[in-house]
Amino acid sequence: MADQREFFYRRLHSFLGVVPIGIFLTQHLIVNHFAVYGEESFNKAAGFMAGLPFVLLLEIFIIYLPILYHAILGVYIAFTANYNTKRYGFFRNWMFALQRITGLITLVFIAWHVWETRVQIGLGNADLDYSLMEGILTNPFMFWFYIVGVIAAVFHFANGLWSVLVSFGITQTPKSQKIATYACILVFFVISYLGVRTLIQFAYGI
Repeated sequence: MADQREFFYRRLHSFLGVVPIGIFLTQHLIVNHFAVYGEESFNKAAGFMAGLPFVLLLEIFIIYLPILYHAILGVYIAFTANYNTKRYGFFRNWMFALQRITGLITLVFIAWHVWETRVQIGLGNADLDYSLMEGILTNPFMFWFYIVGVIAAVFHFANGLWSVLVSFGITQTPKSQKIATYACILVFFVISYLGVRTLIQFAYGI
C-alpha cells in the first residue's frame, strides 16, 4: 500500500510539472515576450492577465498550490536520488542529474521572483508594469540571476516533459523516445529564446 501511494505521489508530481506548471511557464514567458514590442505592448498584455476573472483563485489553485506540491516532493526526490553520472556517463543519466539540479535552482529562482514581483505588488510597493522588471534587470547581477533561473526552469520543464511521456506510456519504443528527445530539445530552445530575449529587452532595451 505504501509503495502504491508513493507511486501515485510521484506520478502526480510529474504530471503537475507539465500540467499546469509547465503550461503556465510557457504562457508566462509568452506574455512577457510582448515587452520586445514595446513598453505599451507589455503593459497591455500584463494588464489583461491581471484582469482575468477570479485571478487570485486561479493563481492559488493553478499556480501556487501545484508548485508547492511539486517543489516539496521534488526536493525530497533530489536529495534521495542515486546519482551515477561518474560511473555511467550516459546521456539520460546526465539528464536525470540535471533535472534534479535545475529543479533546486528553479525553486530558489521562483521564490525570489515571486517575492520581487507578486508579493511587492500585493503589498503596494510596486506596480505591474514594464518599469518593474526594467528596474530589476538593469542590475547586472540580477540580470544574470534571471538568465540562469529562466534557462534552468525551461530545461526542468522540457526534460520533465520527456519523462512524463515515457512514464505515462505515451512513448514506449526506443524510436518514439528518440523523437520525443528531439522534440523536447526543440521546446527547450524555443521557450528559452522567448525568456532570454525578453530579459535582454528589459535590461538593455534591445
